[in-house]
Amino acid sequence: MFYIYCPYCGEHREEEEFHPKGQAHIERPKEPEACSDEEWGNYLFFRDNPRGVHHEMWVHAVGCRKFFNMTRHTVSYEILETYKMGEQPSITADSQAKPREAAAVSQQEGVRA
Repeated sequence: MFYIYCPYCGEHREEEEFHPKGQAHIERPKEPEACSDEEWGNYLFFRDNPRGVHHEMWVHAVGCRKFFNMTRHTVSYEILETYKMGEQPSITADSQAKPREAAAVSQQEGVRA
């Protein structure tokens, strides 16, 4: 069972109180009427499905009923952070890759020595 931290309530609650709502940080087209059918279809239906760090939108359905964002690792299911709507994530795929790259380099240097 997951315990998810709600950034609005300030509490860790059981996962049954929350519902995922899809990928976070999807920007709506500024002029939808000017979009081609393909552009509009891409906006509505196509989402990223990365292996690794992913930003998702969730709602605390049983608690405060507010939407918030979560950074989660899709392989390990580890919840890396939660943050309020309108805020930017502090953890990204790039920020997670840099420590792994540095560890791999130091490990390779240790093998050479």
